[in-house]
Amino acid sequence: MTINLKRCTLEDLQTLQEISMDTFNETFKDQNSPENMSAYLEKAFNLEQLERELSNPSSQFFFVYSYDEVGGYLKVNTKDAQTEEMGNDALEIERIYVKNTFQKQGLGKYLFNRAMEIAMDSGKKKIWLGVWEKNENAIAFYKKLGFVQTGEHSFFMGDEEQTDLIMIKTLND
Repeated sequence: MTINLKRCTLEDLQTLQEISMDTFNETFKDQNSPENMSAYLEKAFNLEQLERELSNPSSQFFFVYSYDEVGGYLKVNTKDAQTEEMGNDALEIERIYVKNTFQKQGLGKYLFNRAMEIAMDSGKKKIWLGVWEKNENAIAFYKKLGFVQTGEHSFFMGDEEQTDLIMIKTLND
């Protein structure tokens, strides 16, 4: 299998919106009402919102390709772009999303390894993320990679308050 990575730019905005909506919908539609899904997708992945995120120098987006097809993407945040205050020694993995048809092919691990490289290259002491408490596959994946749950925070899916687990992986010097 040929796996490639490409950093996203503003020229990729339309593709980023499509993969964001597709992967989020595939992952969470069965556990949420259509109204809440629709409200969240419109809020989180409208073109103006994604353009702001792509333009933030403290955020980075990457597409992962299997052969020549986009199979998923990664979003990492540092400094003030992090969704929780974790300090300047932390890197947040805000999104690792892989299309269902590309699951179990190593793309998620590939994206995680890229996040690790970014963290190590920039001298970060920890990587953290928030994962929905009902997303058992993702929780198991992150535990296998050495993440430990350290807390939780609220996440709103439309008008429904849900709980995300905060998981941290401490990096070796």
